Amino acid sequence: MIKLNYLVRVAMIAAIYVVLNIIFAPISYGPIQVRIAEALVILPFIDSSAIIGLFLGCVLANIYGGLGMVDVIGGSLCTLIAAYLTFKVKNPKLAPLPPVLINAFGVSIYLHLLFDLPYWITVLYIGIGEVIACYILGYPLLIILIKNKKRLGLE
Repeated sequence: MIKLNYLVRVAMIAAIYVVLNIIFAPISYGPIQVRIAEALVILPFIDSSAIIGLFLGCVLANIYGGLGMVDVIGGSLCTLIAAYLTFKVKNPKLAPLPPVLINAFGVSIYLHLLFDLPYWITVLYIGIGEVIACYILGYPLLIILIKNKKRLGLE
């Protein structure tokens, strides 16, 4: 049976992901993006509930984003895969790497078609945005969370 605490964490992570995307909507969608909410993709490194929370948050955020079902399905599956791989990583310095790679190469598959841009240019745009979100914002967040795991009830 799934514990209530787990479900609450899933819901909170999903909600924060959606809200961050909506607040920063002008830079959260399109072929050139810095999705601030992607800073949260480091969370599976310390909490498995983040895998489902990020996936559900991405589904809802991409519905709002207006790029259609290809983004809702494609982007959300990329987030699910990246979150799971982040969960499997053992070194915190590598925790942001799966989302950077999966989104840069995966999301670019359909964004380059939707926006009629060369695939490799789209990979570069999405990759740079992911590095900013995951390493510049997400990695420091991860270090803070690791140092405060006990206080936050994550142990």
